[in-house]
Amino acid sequence: MEPPLRATAVFFFFLWAVTRALGKRELAQMSAFELVLLMVFGDLVQQGITQEDYSVTGAFLAIGTIAFWVLVFGYIGFKFPSTRRVVEGEPVLVVRKGKPIDEAMKVERLTLDEVLEAAREQGIRDLGEVEAAILDPDGKFAFIKVDGEQHQPDEKQAI
Repeated sequence: MEPPLRATAVFFFFLWAVTRALGKRELAQMSAFELVLLMVFGDLVQQGITQEDYSVTGAFLAIGTIAFWVLVFGYIGFKFPSTRRVVEGEPVLVVRKGKPIDEAMKVERLTLDEVLEAAREQGIRDLGEVEAAILDPDGKFAFIKVDGEQHQPDEKQAI
């Protein structure tokens, strides 16, 4: 019964807390080195979960436990909308009426250059064209132009 408890404590809750603490910007904008580091981190976590138990049963228990918690958190976010902010994060308004919201950008650790780059990637040349810019929980920007037209990012346009 130890692999499910280890998978819950070490993997699911610890990694969930780490990814929430890192913020949207860091998760959406990883370097190649950080990606390799995450793979190594995954191997280290696996060893912590299974305690070097190489049995198929231990692996199934660990993976099943992680899948269980993903489903539980997904269900909680679906069933209880008030918990979504904690479980999934919330969108943040970073530009209003063409003006950057410095406090929001500071909290999200965004620079004006990053917002401008995301706007340019969506065909917006100047923030004066933007009624609102929203940083979604997945690290992508959505821009609403002054004319009311909304620009959603493609998959590759996450910040």
